[in-house]
Amino acid sequence: MTFNIFKNTVLLFVLVMISCGSKSKNQDSLSSNQEMLLQAQHDKEQSNSKEIIVGANQTERYLPLLNGKRVGIVANQTSVVFKGIREKAIGKREKAIGKREKAIGKREKGEDRQIAATSSKSRNDNYTHLVDSLISLKVNVIKVFSPEHGFRGTADAGELVKDGIDTKTGLPIVSLYGKNKKPYAAQLQDLDVVIFDIQDVGVRFYTYTSTLHYMMEACAEANIKLIILDRPNPNGHYIDGPTLEIKHKSYLGMHPIPLVHGMTIGEYSKMLNGENWLIDKLQCTIAIIPIKNYSHDSFYSLPIRPSPNLPNDHAIKLYPSLGLFEGTNINAGRGTEFQFQRYGAPFLNKDVMSFTYTPIENFGAKNPKHEDVLCYGEDLRGETLNVITLKWIIKAYQNTTDKSLFFNTNNFTKHAGTSKLQQQIEAGLTETEIKATWQEGLKAFKKIRSKYLIYD
Repeated sequence: MTFNIFKNTVLLFVLVMISCGSKSKNQDSLSSNQEMLLQAQHDKEQSNSKEIIVGANQTERYLPLLNGKRVGIVANQTSVVFKGIREKAIGKREKAIGKREKAIGKREKGEDRQIAATSSKSRNDNYTHLVDSLISLKVNVIKVFSPEHGFRGTADAGELVKDGIDTKTGLPIVSLYGKNKKPYAAQLQDLDVVIFDIQDVGVRFYTYTSTLHYMMEACAEANIKLIILDRPNPNGHYIDGPTLEIKHKSYLGMHPIPLVHGMTIGEYSKMLNGENWLIDKLQCTIAIIPIKNYSHDSFYSLPIRPSPNLPNDHAIKLYPSLGLFEGTNINAGRGTEFQFQRYGAPFLNKDVMSFTYTPIENFGAKNPKHEDVLCYGEDLRGETLNVITLKWIIKAYQNTTDKSLFFNTNNFTKHAGTSKLQQQIEAGLTETEIKATWQEGLKAFKKIRSKYLIYD
């Protein structure tokens, strides 16, 4: 018995030494397999709790598709992997990464402070950027493609975004906004696969679906698979607005769909293939990582602003309606801290429009409409809205002291997708009368849309 006790003691000592050696060797990092297992455990617990799990968080589903591949990523500031149990388990390694991220530099800290000024949810340390996550998992990321507003999401709407180098990772950034909206063949020749992961808001003139279109075309031409990490559509619970007439197609709307289409990026990609909307009816090979525990009726609060002038959930809800002001000479809150939550102009009737504000240069608006000029309008922060309304644009037009100042016709037509809406407003039609003219197009689109839905 004494011998058995001695033998067990020696065995225990050996096991402890092996454990300590292993711990010492791996104390600052976990293997990729361990991280995947931890993430899978996290996702399983999220699934059991019915928490929405975005495509990017399902690493166990898309990492095998990247093994041994040269990877390109279409991404911006919303392309993140959310942390949870995985963060707690990784421990020291994640803390070290956190310290490194805090030391990025004054520029990014300054941008974070500006973002936080209008949305407390916009600064959130409970996620890791997809690019950083993949690099940590030893994925061979070659380059990043950035949409409108840039890779870090700080450029104004319509502002030229140039190619460059990401200061954090050293990766080359290829801008897909400006003259180079569609990647050249040479920009894809060193890639085997491309990931598309961008948070959309479900509005036709929000340009990320146009970025998707051109990337699908380029990948189809280069015979490269496109992996889409799907995310919820915060306006995905309804379909509304005028349907785009193809003669008015532009980067603000490329397809015959309503202003609010009620689809996720993943569903939209299926429609682009299925309806033969890519050039020469090309078919892009796609792999969609769907969202777990999501339906189109799910409420989803965006943790990161999807672009500089959509600072919170309220702005995103009002955006389909107030976005039409972008095609007029009315300011829609740019140059204030309440973008798309107010509107105004110096030429609106101040006896009716008693709310006033003065747009100034700020984050996301270097040259806002009517900069440094007192505007009369309406404050819409108290409004609740789940559909498109025309009441504000009709009211603004009716209370414009000089009607010739109101519309920027070409730009308005691009936003509306039709020239009829301006004509209807100028003719004095009511909202009910105008919306009645949309119904045939909405009915036809709903039939098309139903073929490509992934979620209830």
